[in-house]
Amino acid sequence: MKNAKLGLATLAMAFFAFSANAQQKETEHSNPNVRLGQKALLDGDFKGAATHLEKALPKEGSDPNVLYMLGYSQFHNGDFKKAADTFGKVVTLDAKNGTAYYYKAKATNNLAVQVDSKLSNANREQLLKTATEDYSKAIALNSSDSKLYQNRAIAYRDLGILVGTTGAANYNKAAATDAYNKAIADYEKLLSFDSSRKDIQKEVKKATVYRDNLK
Repeated sequence: MKNAKLGLATLAMAFFAFSANAQQKETEHSNPNVRLGQKALLDGDFKGAATHLEKALPKEGSDPNVLYMLGYSQFHNGDFKKAADTFGKVVTLDAKNGTAYYYKAKATNNLAVQVDSKLSNANREQLLKTATEDYSKAIALNSSDSKLYQNRAIAYRDLGILVGTTGAANYNKAAATDAYNKAIADYEKLLSFDSSRKDIQKEVKKATVYRDNLK
């Protein structure tokens, strides 16, 4: 538990450094709720951070840095719908924020695969397609970030599983084959960065088996 708390605090500190730099190294934000939200992030208190940052709206709704902090907090709270919406606002205000595209995509992917969700297969399919598109936008901004390819591969794999399941309402063998091929391509891109990754080698083999066994 102690290590987990330390990990959250480290994430919050890394984020705070990003936010502070984006705000031109101002030591304090003029809005007290933003300041409280920043402090909560430093403490690894994502629920508290989200509460304070939500109170800063709508006044700070045009500040992409405040919205980023809110989306980041919502994501780590597991509020993936809210996080995806908030990061969507961030990229509308700042189209070159690759990290916001990454979190928007990751939150969207998480929404699509939640087993307790009442979403239809068609809605899940659209969410996964949106996730891959957002990862692609992030990659266009930072093509050397290996985690973007890995997460896009996961989204493609999830899409292949969804539309490649026999009997599913949106079953589509051609679409599933394409999704698995794209997942494999992204995994192979990862191996071009580090060919020693056994976990990724296994993912390539699994995606290949899934693709080759489509009915």
